[in-house]
Amino acid sequence: MGGTVSKIIRFRDEEEFIEDIDFALERFSYLASKYGHNPVGGIVLWDSIAVRDDEGIKLFRVGEFPYFEGTLRLDLETLRVMERYFDELESRWDELTVEEINYFVEMLNEALGEERVYYDAYSLGLDRNTAYIILDLVALNYLESVLDGKDREIFEEAVEVLLKYI
Repeated sequence: MGGTVSKIIRFRDEEEFIEDIDFALERFSYLASKYGHNPVGGIVLWDSIAVRDDEGIKLFRVGEFPYFEGTLRLDLETLRVMERYFDELESRWDELTVEEINYFVEMLNEALGEERVYYDAYSLGLDRNTAYIILDLVALNYLESVLDGKDREIFEEAVEVLLKYI
């Protein structure tokens, strides 16, 4: 994608990072709704997993499966198989590595008989306390050039948070 740059971000405190990124993404989403340009093209955390259901692909983190179970449009047997695997992952949270998550996803897809669960963090070279971000520099430049007043303040707050990690 032209005008984009990808970067692996490292952080020490995962909770603080999530709060900061949520803060920035919220502001960029607001600006994108008004101006049609979002500088953040995507973000993948070290423990982000995608699941394809009957409606499309849904992204969540390893420990969030119980919260997404009600939103996944899958038959009950598929959900139960997935639940067993994700419960095992969650029970090992403190020592979990990207290699182990990748292995579990491969085993889960094999148990399901199809590729329904995706894990990109391993192939992106992520590890615990890392994330992969895609920034749209054209959108960033566009917003920087057209914003003023309160929207400029919102933009600058979001950029300041991103710069803390980039």
